[in-house]
Amino acid sequence: MNHNVTAAMSSPSSPVLSERERVVAEKFAAGLTYREIGEALFIAPSTVRTHLAAIYEKLGVRNKVALAAHVNGVAGAVSDKPSALPGASPVLAIFPIECLSAEEHWRRFADGLSSDITVDLARYADLPVIAFHTMKALGSKPADFAADGRALGVAYILSGQLRADDRRVRLTMELADAGTGVSLWRERYDRPVEDIFALQDSLTESVINVLAGCFGAIATIGRNAVRRKPPASLRAYDLYLLGVEQHNTFSRAGNAEAIRLFARALELDPMLVRAWTELAYAYSIQAGNCFGHDPRGSIEKWRAAVENAIRLDPSDSCACNCLGDLMGCLGDLEAAERAYQRAYEYGSNHADTLALLAGSKALVAGDPAEAILLMERAMRLNPLAAPWYFGMQGRVLFCAGRHREAIASLRRSTPDSPNVLMFLALAHAASGEDAEAAGYVARLAAEFPDFSIEGFISGYPVTNPGAVKAIRTAAKLAGLG
Repeated sequence: MNHNVTAAMSSPSSPVLSERERVVAEKFAAGLTYREIGEALFIAPSTVRTHLAAIYEKLGVRNKVALAAHVNGVAGAVSDKPSALPGASPVLAIFPIECLSAEEHWRRFADGLSSDITVDLARYADLPVIAFHTMKALGSKPADFAADGRALGVAYILSGQLRADDRRVRLTMELADAGTGVSLWRERYDRPVEDIFALQDSLTESVINVLAGCFGAIATIGRNAVRRKPPASLRAYDLYLLGVEQHNTFSRAGNAEAIRLFARALELDPMLVRAWTELAYAYSIQAGNCFGHDPRGSIEKWRAAVENAIRLDPSDSCACNCLGDLMGCLGDLEAAERAYQRAYEYGSNHADTLALLAGSKALVAGDPAEAILLMERAMRLNPLAAPWYFGMQGRVLFCAGRHREAIASLRRSTPDSPNVLMFLALAHAASGEDAEAAGYVARLAAEFPDFSIEGFISGYPVTNPGAVKAIRTAAKLAGLG
């Protein structure tokens, strides 16, 4: 018998269960059905139901989730009724992946995969994720997911099934609305069986980067739901999602609205780390794109926001990358490189982080040769790449002298961003296409009269010597002052 079970069932605050009731409680909490428990104990399913009624009454619980928490000594982790602070982020529960193969090593593989996905989603999905050991303690069956999700007070449920043989592994994952049980996203992954650890990493990365990130499935579903809410009911997380959408337009109006939304989100929840990070990036865009009349003031607000993000979560990879850009802007390139190293350490499997880091390596500090590899990995990990990925890829390719490829990428990026227009002008000029370059220069002058090459170089910042030279050389050819 599990020692935690014995202690939990016989603590002074709980009525003592009989030996039979303890066994029934443990098996039911582990996910066995009435029939399976009856077969194991040689009693009828109706007798199992009678025992459970007595167990629920003695322990004061009303569902299997609360029973499992009590049995496993994690009663503080879940409760009978969902509770959430006003303005708090929705919560995600990842049920252990169900292994449909009989071999024990595949069951261990499924548990390892569940744990890895839980850890990485907690790191990258911008919302709280219930700990794997808590979910494992529930031992839920697929039929119980919706009920258990509601009992846990979560907004989303992620579940999966694994089938495997000696040659191939098939993983099916599904994201569902915990309140309704409606499927929101479903994907199947087929992989050959090779190095088992590489296989586990590959499947984890594939699931994470489709679900997480600024345009991942969870954020997209969240934004769609937010748009149906009345403005007065918006929570901090809702405002954050809307802010990210505005921020990723990289336009003057979008950036200003993003700053307003992030600031409002942080009024409601000052502990929302990613809102601080995105606010910092919004101020960095304000500085680099010459959107404001006080670049130094924008940089100071950038500093304050990113320092808050790092203080709250030193391991947030996007915040570390943003800090690196700030240090470059302030002229401390050694500190910038240290921050980029931490960003990679904490975000090596996160496509958004890798894309940001690629741009920073190409333009700010570090080895620009690494930038293309980082960008390629980001694109490979995230098949739902946001438009800004292509803008980042375009500037990386430009710095590498691959001007035609840079143009192709930049044309898939955000159309209203001055730095995208600038890099298009530079790439066309470097390719000898003067008319095309002149067209983008004219657009910059008409749409962004305050924008300048030197303002971008100092505000982004651009400090890698090769990047500075390439930009200034092409700027002369394009007639950009």
